[in-house]
Amino acid sequence: MKSFYLCFALLCSVHLVLAQNVTISGYVTDLTTGESLINANIYETLEKKGTVSNVYGFYSLTLPAGQHSLQFSFVGYNKQILRLDLQKDTVINMKLKQMADLDEITVHASKSNVERTQMSLIELPTARIEKLPVILGEPDVLKVIQLLPGVQAGTEGTSGIYVRGGGADQNLFLLDGVPVYNASHLFGFFSVFNSNAVKTVNLYKGGFPARFGGRLSSVVDIRMKEGNDQEYKGEFSVGLISSRFSFEGPINKGKTAFIVSGRRTYIDVLAQPFIQLANKKADNEDINAGYYFYDLNAKINHRFSDRDRLFLSMYSGKDKAYDKSKFTSVESNYYDKYNDNLGWGNITSALRWNHVFSPKLFSNATLTYSKYRFDVESDYEYTEQEHYDRDYFRYMSGINDVTAKIDFDYYPAINHSLKYGASNTWHTFRPGVNHEKTTIDEDGYQLDQDTTYGNQNIAATEFDAYVEDSWNITPRLNANIGLHFSWFNVQNTNYTSFQPRLALRYLVSDNLSVKASYAKMSQYIHLLSSSTISLPTDLWLPTTQNVKPQNSQQWAVGAAYNHKKGYEFSVEAFYKKMDNLIEYKPGATFSGVGEGWESKIETGKGWSYGAEFMLEKKTGKTTGWLGYTLSWSNRKFDNLNFGETFPAKYDRRHDVNLVLNHEVSKKFDIGLAWVYGTGNATTLGAQDYSAMLPGMGRYQSEGVITYYGGRNSYRMPAYHRLDLSMNFHKQKKRGVRTWTVGLYNAYSRQNPFFVYWDSKTIVVPSPEGDYYKRKPVLKQVSLFPLIPSVSYTFKF
Repeated sequence: MKSFYLCFALLCSVHLVLAQNVTISGYVTDLTTGESLINANIYETLEKKGTVSNVYGFYSLTLPAGQHSLQFSFVGYNKQILRLDLQKDTVINMKLKQMADLDEITVHASKSNVERTQMSLIELPTARIEKLPVILGEPDVLKVIQLLPGVQAGTEGTSGIYVRGGGADQNLFLLDGVPVYNASHLFGFFSVFNSNAVKTVNLYKGGFPARFGGRLSSVVDIRMKEGNDQEYKGEFSVGLISSRFSFEGPINKGKTAFIVSGRRTYIDVLAQPFIQLANKKADNEDINAGYYFYDLNAKINHRFSDRDRLFLSMYSGKDKAYDKSKFTSVESNYYDKYNDNLGWGNITSALRWNHVFSPKLFSNATLTYSKYRFDVESDYEYTEQEHYDRDYFRYMSGINDVTAKIDFDYYPAINHSLKYGASNTWHTFRPGVNHEKTTIDEDGYQLDQDTTYGNQNIAATEFDAYVEDSWNITPRLNANIGLHFSWFNVQNTNYTSFQPRLALRYLVSDNLSVKASYAKMSQYIHLLSSSTISLPTDLWLPTTQNVKPQNSQQWAVGAAYNHKKGYEFSVEAFYKKMDNLIEYKPGATFSGVGEGWESKIETGKGWSYGAEFMLEKKTGKTTGWLGYTLSWSNRKFDNLNFGETFPAKYDRRHDVNLVLNHEVSKKFDIGLAWVYGTGNATTLGAQDYSAMLPGMGRYQSEGVITYYGGRNSYRMPAYHRLDLSMNFHKQKKRGVRTWTVGLYNAYSRQNPFFVYWDSKTIVVPSPEGDYYKRKPVLKQVSLFPLIPSVSYTFKF
């Protein structure tokens, strides 16, 4: 009987201990705009416990009942301190006010790299994206990401990224949680992300949290602005090749808000008169050629209550290059017409519902739709006398995705916060369809051919589920432990993958931490690329019965140190191995799909390793970073390069980035970016041989056979470039005016776009008399010399 009473007393004491804990929850938002603040710090100064707000601004913190001092803080905002006597669960929605003077505040992440458990993560403030110099004065998210250690650009001017030895297809671009398959405009020179609409940008290079999956090398998580729910605000900018605008405001003040932004180039409009002048051959010839792209972002959100909120966001973007010509001759009854079009673009949309089930449980349910299309069309018509001829060709490819997803944030205890959820995606892949049509009408003879052929559409289903636990094991040791599960069904074949994730951080001191991480990833889509730049002819293709999923494992260790004077230093070393990578067979391209695409590829493996260093100044009038990457990236395919190991196309031994921004005054600031990189690897013919080439029957012809050395065995010259920009601000009666003047490639370095063999004539002395000889020479094609730019921006 005594034991019974003892057990009862213990249970009661446990209940009393549990009952003494209370939970504070709510949202952290901007006082003047109503925008949610992501990763805002909520810290209890007496208990020395804290948390951060999630991507929707929601937080939850469990504390013992009693007297508490709560501090709310976010980068660039005034701190708020509340002293409370907490006896029950309490909802506190905190609105923070921006600082009037930002000179001495941190301009980067709200939580320092030393404190953060997550490694290989870089947060980019949108203010920095706007101020740094870029090509043609167009602010670009991916151009700034290319300036970070561990990230390599492709060729001159491209917006593609290659992270820690991975390929261009191994980066997951998320726009409000929706994958974007082709993130490039203007054949890769600009990205599709309009900086006017961007709220936050997070780059994950490794140590991926379990909530992310589907790519091997990186996650670029971009969140759009939600819209000002207090007052109307706007911005427009006019540059050399494009203009952009943004407008936001309340529909129902404090409840419903919207934002809409757009961008369009006008290269086609500006160049049209010059194109017609240069190509005009006769009064009866009409030529119309050009290129343009546009982006349109829109978002609306509504607060039903503190528990429920609804978001609807969309993006639409398109590139189009066209060439139309028409020639007529009344005298000879002649008619000639060409119409060539090349177009590609993305559409994404997301409907999401936030619901707070309890102070400890937050949920987000999402429905998304995305579409990517590539379309090339050529139409030729010819008429003369009684003769009519028409040749029509069209090639189409793309992807359609529909996704349903549910995510939960659960805060069970002071030292634990859980994230878990699941999603299901229905894919429709269109690897490529050709449509040809020929019409001939001559002297009463008529021929009509209308043929459609190519690869069949492929339907696939992808299911993902995850759980991750952020665990404060001790005051100094934190861990993020997770598991991601994926299942992919295609062509009656199932693939499954269990992907463990682990990140550890040990706080050696208040200013120094050491970290380690491991992540296994699987990828069920592939990008077939045969070009040196990001062209839309690169094909997105699914895993099939014959083409296996890509897999990777990545290990990383590192350290972060904060100096008292505002400097932060970090170093990371990594090793990554990848399986089931694909490449075109020699000579194969996206065209000529009489045979299936699976017969045009080879499968192999890859691995990369290296170290990344970053020194960043985060406070004061002068901010920026110096990054250095030392890395190796290799590939091995049984049927390529005789089965020998070869460097990846964008294997780059050394990569240096210096980025600085200095605020001279409130009216004037300058930006600088200098980059240096080892030349890209490429394959060049080593020697030409004369040979008799086989012909029809007994006939042969003399030709040249080129011998190629090892694959990617030649290194192009090193790449380096200096970019400068100056921003002139002035407060006007109705807003702020900014003139931006920039120089891309300020010292006009002739960087290699590609190299090729040519020949030149040389004089060879001889006793019998000098004679001429052709000597092979290697030539380089460069793309951009010094390019000035100017733009005008007005914010109201």
